[in-house]
Amino acid sequence: MAERETLASRLGFILLSAGCAIGLGNVWRFPYITGQYGGAVFVLIYLVFLVIIGLPVMVMEFSIGRASGKNIAGALRKLEPEGTKWHWYGPVAIAGNYLLMMFYTTITGWLLYYFFQTVIGNTSSLDAASSASFFASLQAEPVTQFLFMAASVAIGFIICLGGLQKGVEKASKVMMLLLFAIMFILVINSLLIPGGGEGLRFYLVPDMERASEAGLSEIIFAAMSQAFFTLSIGMGGMTIFGSYTSKKQSLTGEAIRVIALDTSVALMAGLIIFPACFAYGVNPGSGPGLLFVTLPNIFAKMSGGRLWGALFFLFMGFAAMTTLIAVFENIIAYWMDNHGWSRKKSVWVNMILIIILSVPCILGYNVLSSFHPLGDGTQVLDLEDFLISSTIMPLGSLLFVIFCSHKCGWNWENFIAEADEGQGIKFPSWLRVYIRWILPVIILVIFLKGYWDIFSKL
Repeated sequence: MAERETLASRLGFILLSAGCAIGLGNVWRFPYITGQYGGAVFVLIYLVFLVIIGLPVMVMEFSIGRASGKNIAGALRKLEPEGTKWHWYGPVAIAGNYLLMMFYTTITGWLLYYFFQTVIGNTSSLDAASSASFFASLQAEPVTQFLFMAASVAIGFIICLGGLQKGVEKASKVMMLLLFAIMFILVINSLLIPGGGEGLRFYLVPDMERASEAGLSEIIFAAMSQAFFTLSIGMGGMTIFGSYTSKKQSLTGEAIRVIALDTSVALMAGLIIFPACFAYGVNPGSGPGLLFVTLPNIFAKMSGGRLWGALFFLFMGFAAMTTLIAVFENIIAYWMDNHGWSRKKSVWVNMILIIILSVPCILGYNVLSSFHPLGDGTQVLDLEDFLISSTIMPLGSLLFVIFCSHKCGWNWENFIAEADEGQGIKFPSWLRVYIRWILPVIILVIFLKGYWDIFSKL
């Protein structure tokens, strides 16, 4: 068997892990959720939950991966006590990666389509009504969606075909650096828009009166959920990158750096979007349509909007593509490590498979538009998103917490020893009681609330 690949640098590990976390949750969901729940108060609560929920689970995933040197399926099998069945979650986690890609690839295709249409000028004359019909016409065209989805999948897998260091790591470094460069340019432009100051106040200055109108309990839960889901934890993505890194640095410090990059992208997305929304009289809490309906309308009105719109959708494409590459690598590693496949075979088989698996999401907006799996107005995408975001992610994270903190699993002492090996920040050992008993309850509440919100409406 060939020697297992490793990352060439610490920077590659941090950027690849951050690329997995940074995606549509940061630059699409975060701004409109912030708008819906009152702005700055939501942001502050969100940052708190990033630290008390996201950070511990990420450190655990990294530790499991680095200690085992394997993907999630092999890692649990290697580290579990004899006679236990923790490894049963491995295939479930990998299935979650496939499930995520079944709709994420379609949205990435939409971003590529909008970038292309903005570059050639087809979005320059959109108003509020035509912007909505433009997006609806895309969703009504399965062939167009399929072509751009397939292009996204092909780009991601071809990068992975180049290998871990020369393909995945190198591409992630370039894309992440370009993403931050483009975001910086967009932030400067947005801050200079006349009339955008009110948007900054909405975003950055806490207003308890506005927060009470949105409902403080609702804001707290929304912030808790966003902090949990934005980091792509619970599916083994961070496990595989942990398995690729060295023991020279402690994992708590590395997780803090990854979360800092992830959070900076989300916060910068708000700096781009909120001043523009307020300057052009657009509701920042306009929901999921903010990205594909509201913002193209804003760019059409903006001076130099064609350039800024093209840059915005290019940046969005990079954010989505870094996640695709990271998840594809996790899937590829599973077949290489657990079934002895070559990288080439794993790439080509899974490229074809994911293209096929992504078709139902596309058809959900046209051929299968009468199918409403979670109630009126829902599509196939909503069902797929619910299964991954409200089921596999929270249950996987709950499993990691119990596995790393109880004797029935890997045990606390083993986890701490691995997390703290190397130079850097150590994991606070005094958090043991919180990790063992309180954090599992928080995650379980998120899981149950997700199901309640869906099924109470049916």
